[in-house]
Amino acid sequence: MPDPAEQLQRIYLAGFELQTFERYPNAIGVIREGCIALLRSIPSGLEMIGAPGWRMGEVLGVLVEKDGRQVFQAKSEVVEATPERLETLQRFRADLEELLTAQA
Repeated sequence: MPDPAEQLQRIYLAGFELQTFERYPNAIGVIREGCIALLRSIPSGLEMIGAPGWRMGEVLGVLVEKDGRQVFQAKSEVVEATPERLETLQRFRADLEELLTAQA
């Protein structure tokens, strides 16, 4: 079983920032290049809560389709999901998934 502390260390050493948020007391935020994912500890290690998104202040902007185009949205705030942002998010997710499943 992966040790959550070892997983967090591996994630941190790979260049991700770790941050806690008052509004998500049972999760830790993992941030890099504007992308964010929330992780929680379960008996088998750390897992992502939902899908990663775009950091919009203290919240996670979820990728949605609005008026026929893709955007990141957090409540009424909207950020354009440019091809560059989508590529950054895809790389972020792939790197994070690899780190979460890597064996020590």
